[in-house]
Amino acid sequence: MKILIIGGTGLISTPLTRFLLERGDDVTLYNRGQTPSRLPPGATALHGDRQQYAQFEAEMHAAGRFDCVIDMVGYAPEDAHSVVRAFAGRIGQFIFCSTVDVYQKPASRYPYVEGEPYGGLNDYGRNKVLCEKTLLDAHARGAFPVTIIRPAYTYGETRGAIYPLGSWDTYKHSLLAGRPIISHGDGSSLWVSCHVDDVARAFVGAVHNPKAFGQCYHTTGEEWLTWDQYHAVIAQALGAPPPVIVHIPTDTLVKLAPRRSVHVADNFQFNNVFDNSAARADLGFAYTVPLVDGMRRAFAWLDHNRPASGNGADEEHDRILAAWRELEGSAVSAL
Repeated sequence: MKILIIGGTGLISTPLTRFLLERGDDVTLYNRGQTPSRLPPGATALHGDRQQYAQFEAEMHAAGRFDCVIDMVGYAPEDAHSVVRAFAGRIGQFIFCSTVDVYQKPASRYPYVEGEPYGGLNDYGRNKVLCEKTLLDAHARGAFPVTIIRPAYTYGETRGAIYPLGSWDTYKHSLLAGRPIISHGDGSSLWVSCHVDDVARAFVGAVHNPKAFGQCYHTTGEEWLTWDQYHAVIAQALGAPPPVIVHIPTDTLVKLAPRRSVHVADNFQFNNVFDNSAARADLGFAYTVPLVDGMRRAFAWLDHNRPASGNGADEEHDRILAAWRELEGSAVSAL
Protein backbone atom coordinates (compact mmCIF):
# COMPACT_ATOMS: atom_id res chain seq x y z
CA MET A 1 0.00 0.00 0.00
CA LYS A 2 1.32 3.46 -0.90
CA ILE A 3 1.18 5.76 2.14
CA LEU A 4 2.24 9.38 2.69
CA ILE A 5 2.89 10.67 6.20
CA ILE A 6 3.04 14.43 6.66
CA GLY A 7 5.57 14.49 9.47
CA GLY A 8 7.01 11.05 10.11
CA THR A 9 9.84 11.70 12.57
CA GLY A 10 7.92 12.83 15.65
CA LEU A 11 6.73 11.08 18.80
CA ILE A 12 3.83 9.09 17.32
CA SER A 13 4.84 9.10 13.68
CA THR A 14 8.21 7.43 14.29
CA PRO A 15 6.77 4.10 15.53
CA LEU A 16 3.87 4.50 13.09
CA THR A 17 6.32 4.67 10.18
CA ARG A 18 8.27 1.72 11.56
CA PHE A 19 5.14 -0.43 11.91
CA LEU A 20 4.02 0.39 8.36
CA LEU A 21 7.45 -0.47 6.95
CA GLU A 22 7.50 -3.73 8.90
CA ARG A 23 4.24 -4.85 7.31
CA GLY A 24 5.56 -4.03 3.84
CA ASP A 25 3.90 -0.72 2.98
CA ASP A 26 5.50 1.81 0.61
CA VAL A 27 5.94 4.81 2.92
CA THR A 28 6.83 8.38 1.95
CA LEU A 29 7.55 11.02 4.61
CA TYR A 30 7.04 14.72 3.96
CA ASN A 31 8.73 17.04 6.47
CA ARG A 32 11.28 19.82 6.78
CA GLY A 33 14.14 17.42 7.45
CA GLN A 34 15.06 19.24 10.67
CA THR A 35 14.32 16.48 13.21
CA PRO A 36 16.87 13.66 13.41
CA SER A 37 15.25 10.45 12.23
CA ARG A 38 15.11 7.38 14.50
CA LEU A 39 13.81 5.22 11.66
CA PRO A 40 15.26 2.17 9.98
CA PRO A 41 15.94 2.56 6.25
CA GLY A 42 13.08 2.00 3.87
CA ALA A 43 10.98 5.16 3.77
CA THR A 44 11.21 7.73 0.99
CA ALA A 45 11.87 11.28 2.22
CA LEU A 46 10.45 14.44 0.68
CA HIS A 47 11.58 17.67 2.30
CA GLY A 48 9.51 20.84 2.35
CA ASP A 49 7.39 23.13 4.52
CA ARG A 50 3.71 22.17 4.52
CA GLN A 51 2.82 25.75 5.53
CA GLN A 52 4.23 27.10 2.28
CA TYR A 53 0.83 26.15 0.99
CA ALA A 54 1.09 26.75 -2.76
CA GLN A 55 4.44 25.00 -2.94
CA PHE A 56 3.25 22.12 -0.76
CA GLU A 57 0.16 21.57 -2.89
CA ALA A 58 2.21 21.58 -6.08
CA GLU A 59 4.65 19.09 -4.56
CA MET A 60 1.82 16.80 -3.53
CA HIS A 61 0.36 16.83 -7.03
CA ALA A 62 3.80 16.01 -8.41
CA ALA A 63 4.21 13.12 -5.94
CA GLY A 64 1.34 11.21 -7.53
CA ARG A 65 -1.48 9.26 -5.94
CA PHE A 66 -1.50 7.64 -2.50
CA ASP A 67 -3.76 5.00 -1.01
CA CYS A 68 -3.64 6.86 2.31
CA VAL A 69 -2.31 10.18 3.58
CA ILE A 70 -1.70 10.54 7.34
CA ASP A 71 -1.33 14.09 8.66
CA MET A 72 0.56 14.08 11.97
CA VAL A 73 1.39 17.80 12.06
CA GLY A 74 -1.80 19.64 11.11
CA TYR A 75 -2.33 22.42 13.65
CA ALA A 76 -3.66 25.51 11.86
CA PRO A 77 -7.03 25.84 10.09
CA GLU A 78 -5.27 26.68 6.81
CA ASP A 79 -3.32 23.40 7.09
CA ALA A 80 -6.63 21.58 6.70
CA HIS A 81 -7.84 23.74 3.82
CA SER A 82 -4.50 23.15 2.08
CA VAL A 83 -4.66 19.34 2.27
CA VAL A 84 -8.19 19.42 0.87
CA ARG A 85 -6.90 21.38 -2.11
CA ALA A 86 -3.88 19.10 -2.44
CA PHE A 87 -5.61 15.73 -2.23
CA ALA A 88 -9.29 16.07 -3.17
CA GLY A 89 -10.22 13.27 -5.56
CA ARG A 90 -6.67 11.89 -5.55
CA ILE A 91 -6.32 9.64 -2.49
CA GLY A 92 -8.06 6.66 -0.96
CA GLN A 93 -8.20 7.98 2.62
CA PHE A 94 -7.03 10.88 4.79
CA ILE A 95 -6.19 10.22 8.47
CA PHE A 96 -5.83 13.25 10.73
CA CYS A 97 -4.05 13.23 14.08
CA SER A 98 -6.21 15.43 16.29
CA THR A 99 -6.48 15.60 20.10
CA VAL A 100 -8.91 15.09 22.95
CA ASP A 101 -8.44 18.81 23.62
CA VAL A 102 -11.18 19.48 21.06
CA TYR A 103 -13.85 18.84 23.71
CA GLN A 104 -15.63 21.15 26.11
CA LYS A 105 -14.40 20.94 29.70
CA PRO A 106 -15.74 19.76 32.02
CA ALA A 107 -17.55 17.02 30.13
CA SER A 108 -21.31 16.60 30.23
CA ARG A 109 -20.64 12.97 31.27
CA TYR A 110 -17.70 10.66 31.94
CA PRO A 111 -15.99 8.97 30.30
CA TYR A 112 -15.89 11.20 27.23
CA VAL A 113 -17.35 9.63 24.10
CA GLU A 114 -16.53 10.80 20.59
CA GLY A 115 -19.83 12.66 20.29
CA GLU A 116 -19.15 15.00 23.21
CA PRO A 117 -19.65 18.63 22.10
CA TYR A 118 -16.73 20.59 20.75
CA GLY A 119 -15.16 23.17 23.01
CA GLY A 120 -11.43 23.83 23.04
CA LEU A 121 -10.24 25.95 25.95
CA ASN A 122 -6.94 27.00 24.36
CA ASP A 123 -5.67 27.93 20.89
CA TYR A 124 -4.32 24.43 20.26
CA GLY A 125 -7.68 22.79 20.94
CA ARG A 126 -9.71 25.42 19.11
CA ASN A 127 -7.52 25.16 16.00
CA LYS A 128 -7.83 21.37 16.01
CA VAL A 129 -11.62 21.80 16.14
CA LEU A 130 -11.48 23.99 13.03
CA CYS A 131 -9.25 21.44 11.27
CA GLU A 132 -11.63 18.60 12.12
CA LYS A 133 -14.66 20.51 10.87
CA THR A 134 -12.95 21.34 7.57
CA LEU A 135 -11.91 17.73 7.02
CA LEU A 136 -15.26 16.21 7.98
CA ASP A 137 -16.95 18.66 5.62
CA ALA A 138 -14.57 17.52 2.86
CA HIS A 139 -15.52 13.91 3.65
CA ALA A 140 -19.23 14.78 3.43
CA ARG A 141 -18.66 16.43 0.04
CA GLY A 142 -16.84 13.36 -1.27
CA ALA A 143 -13.36 14.91 -1.51
CA PHE A 144 -11.84 11.84 0.18
CA PRO A 145 -12.71 9.50 3.07
CA VAL A 146 -11.59 10.99 6.39
CA THR A 147 -10.64 9.32 9.67
CA ILE A 148 -9.85 11.38 12.78
CA ILE A 149 -7.84 9.99 15.67
CA ARG A 150 -7.76 11.80 19.01
CA PRO A 151 -4.91 10.81 21.33
CA ALA A 152 -4.64 12.17 24.86
CA TYR A 153 -1.26 12.53 26.61
CA THR A 154 1.14 10.25 24.76
CA TYR A 155 4.64 9.41 25.96
CA GLY A 156 7.61 7.29 24.92
CA GLU A 157 11.03 7.89 23.46
CA THR A 158 11.67 11.68 23.37
CA ARG A 159 8.84 12.42 25.82
CA GLY A 160 8.43 11.23 29.39
CA ALA A 161 6.26 12.30 32.29
CA ILE A 162 4.43 15.60 32.54
CA TYR A 163 4.61 17.90 35.55
CA PRO A 164 1.89 20.57 35.40
CA LEU A 165 3.87 23.08 37.45
CA GLY A 166 7.40 22.84 36.14
CA SER A 167 10.02 21.33 33.92
CA TRP A 168 11.11 17.72 33.71
CA ASP A 169 14.36 18.66 35.50
CA THR A 170 12.41 20.17 38.40
CA TYR A 171 10.07 17.18 38.58
CA LYS A 172 12.72 14.47 38.31
CA HIS A 173 15.21 15.93 40.77
CA SER A 174 12.52 16.88 43.28
CA LEU A 175 11.15 13.34 43.30
CA LEU A 176 14.58 11.73 43.55
CA ALA A 177 15.62 14.05 46.38
CA GLY A 178 12.34 13.79 48.28
CA ARG A 179 11.66 17.50 47.82
CA PRO A 180 8.04 18.73 47.65
CA ILE A 181 6.12 18.81 44.39
CA ILE A 182 2.83 20.63 43.80
CA SER A 183 -0.49 18.98 42.99
CA HIS A 184 -3.32 21.29 41.91
CA GLY A 185 -6.55 21.17 43.88
CA ASP A 186 -6.70 18.18 46.19
CA GLY A 187 -4.88 15.97 43.70
CA SER A 188 -8.00 13.97 42.84
CA SER A 189 -8.77 15.01 39.25
CA LEU A 190 -8.15 12.14 36.83
CA TRP A 191 -5.44 11.90 34.19
CA VAL A 192 -4.54 9.32 31.55
CA SER A 193 -1.36 8.59 29.60
CA CYS A 194 -0.76 6.12 26.78
CA HIS A 195 2.48 4.69 25.44
CA VAL A 196 3.26 5.77 21.91
CA ASP A 197 3.43 2.22 20.53
CA ASP A 198 -0.19 1.53 21.47
CA VAL A 199 -1.33 4.80 19.88
CA ALA A 200 0.68 4.21 16.70
CA ARG A 201 -0.78 0.73 16.20
CA ALA A 202 -4.27 2.25 16.19
CA PHE A 203 -3.24 4.51 13.30
CA VAL A 204 -2.02 1.42 11.44
CA GLY A 205 -5.38 -0.23 12.12
CA ALA A 206 -7.17 2.74 10.58
CA VAL A 207 -5.26 2.65 7.29
CA HIS A 208 -7.52 1.64 4.37
CA ASN A 209 -10.14 0.46 6.87
CA PRO A 210 -13.67 1.19 5.55
CA LYS A 211 -15.09 0.97 9.08
CA ALA A 212 -13.04 4.06 9.94
CA PHE A 213 -14.24 6.25 7.07
CA GLY A 214 -16.01 9.31 8.42
CA GLN A 215 -15.32 8.31 12.03
CA CYS A 216 -13.49 9.81 15.02
CA TYR A 217 -11.66 7.71 17.62
CA HIS A 218 -10.03 8.02 21.03
CA THR A 219 -6.65 6.33 21.53
CA THR A 220 -5.97 7.14 25.16
CA GLY A 221 -4.64 5.61 28.34
CA GLU A 222 -6.82 3.28 30.38
CA GLU A 223 -5.25 3.63 33.82
CA TRP A 224 -7.47 6.38 35.17
CA LEU A 225 -5.24 7.84 37.88
CA THR A 226 -5.67 10.81 40.16
CA TRP A 227 -2.81 13.25 39.89
CA ASP A 228 -1.58 12.10 43.30
CA GLN A 229 -1.58 8.50 42.06
CA TYR A 230 0.16 9.58 38.85
CA HIS A 231 2.95 11.26 40.80
CA ALA A 232 3.35 8.10 42.87
CA VAL A 233 3.70 5.95 39.72
CA ILE A 234 6.28 8.34 38.25
CA ALA A 235 8.27 8.20 41.48
CA GLN A 236 8.13 4.40 41.35
CA ALA A 237 9.33 4.37 37.73
CA LEU A 238 12.25 6.62 38.69
CA GLY A 239 13.17 4.51 41.70
CA ALA A 240 12.43 7.50 43.93
CA PRO A 241 10.79 7.50 47.38
CA PRO A 242 7.03 8.16 47.66
CA PRO A 243 6.42 11.75 46.58
CA VAL A 244 6.03 14.63 49.01
CA ILE A 245 2.94 16.36 47.63
CA VAL A 246 1.76 19.86 48.50
CA HIS A 247 -1.84 20.57 47.46
CA ILE A 248 -2.68 24.10 46.37
CA PRO A 249 -6.26 25.05 45.36
CA THR A 250 -6.42 25.57 41.62
CA ASP A 251 -7.85 29.10 41.80
CA THR A 252 -5.10 30.11 44.21
CA LEU A 253 -2.43 28.45 42.12
CA VAL A 254 -3.51 30.37 39.04
CA LYS A 255 -3.09 33.61 40.99
CA LEU A 256 0.25 32.62 42.53
CA ALA A 257 1.74 31.41 39.24
CA PRO A 258 -0.33 32.60 36.27
CA ARG A 259 2.31 31.71 33.68
CA ARG A 260 3.02 28.22 34.98
CA SER A 261 -0.55 27.29 35.70
CA VAL A 262 -2.09 28.13 32.31
CA HIS A 263 -2.65 24.46 31.45
CA VAL A 264 -3.79 23.64 34.97
CA ALA A 265 -6.59 26.14 34.41
CA ASP A 266 -7.59 25.03 30.91
CA ASN A 267 -6.93 21.30 31.16
CA PHE A 268 -5.38 19.54 34.15
CA GLN A 269 -7.96 20.62 36.72
CA PHE A 270 -10.63 18.70 34.78
CA ASN A 271 -11.07 14.94 34.61
CA ASN A 272 -9.46 13.42 31.52
CA VAL A 273 -11.20 10.06 31.10
CA PHE A 274 -12.09 8.71 27.65
CA ASP A 275 -13.99 5.75 26.22
CA ASN A 276 -11.81 3.79 23.76
CA SER A 277 -14.54 1.29 22.80
CA ALA A 278 -14.84 2.49 19.20
CA ALA A 279 -11.10 2.28 18.55
CA ARG A 280 -10.97 -1.16 20.14
CA ALA A 281 -13.81 -2.42 17.94
CA ASP A 282 -12.81 -0.84 14.61
CA LEU A 283 -9.04 -0.27 14.77
CA GLY A 284 -7.86 -3.06 17.05
CA PHE A 285 -6.62 -0.56 19.61
CA ALA A 286 -5.29 -2.19 22.78
CA TYR A 287 -3.74 -0.68 25.89
CA THR A 288 -0.79 -3.02 26.39
CA VAL A 289 1.93 -1.01 28.14
CA PRO A 290 1.36 -0.37 31.87
CA LEU A 291 2.28 3.17 32.84
CA VAL A 292 5.07 2.26 35.24
CA ASP A 293 6.74 -0.01 32.65
CA GLY A 294 6.33 2.46 29.81
CA MET A 295 7.73 5.30 31.89
CA ARG A 296 10.76 3.22 32.84
CA ARG A 297 11.41 2.69 29.14
CA ALA A 298 10.97 6.39 28.39
CA PHE A 299 13.24 7.45 31.25
CA ALA A 300 15.96 5.02 30.15
CA TRP A 301 15.88 6.50 26.63
CA LEU A 302 15.91 10.08 27.92
CA ASP A 303 18.74 9.39 30.39
CA HIS A 304 20.84 7.97 27.57
CA ASN A 305 19.99 10.51 24.88
CA ARG A 306 18.93 13.69 26.70
CA PRO A 307 20.21 13.55 30.28
CA ALA A 308 18.68 16.09 32.64
CA SER A 309 21.00 18.98 33.46
CA GLY A 310 21.83 20.50 36.83
CA ASN A 311 20.19 19.52 40.08
CA GLY A 312 16.65 20.64 39.33
CA ALA A 313 17.02 23.95 41.17
CA ASP A 314 13.95 26.07 40.43
CA GLU A 315 13.65 29.35 42.29
CA GLU A 316 10.18 30.16 40.99
CA HIS A 317 8.88 26.74 42.07
CA ASP A 318 10.36 27.35 45.52
CA ARG A 319 8.72 30.78 45.71
CA ILE A 320 5.31 29.31 44.83
CA LEU A 321 5.65 26.77 47.64
CA ALA A 322 6.82 29.42 50.10
CA ALA A 323 3.99 31.79 49.17
CA TRP A 324 1.40 29.04 49.67
CA ARG A 325 2.82 28.05 53.04
CA GLU A 326 2.67 31.67 54.16
CA LEU A 327 -0.94 32.01 52.97
CA GLU A 328 -1.91 28.73 54.60
CA GLY A 329 -0.17 29.64 57.84
CA SER A 330 -1.82 33.06 57.95
CA ALA A 331 -5.27 31.54 57.43
CA VAL A 332 -4.73 28.99 60.18
CA SER A 333 -3.47 31.67 62.55
CA ALA A 334 -6.43 33.93 61.78
CA LEU A 335 -8.87 31.19 62.70
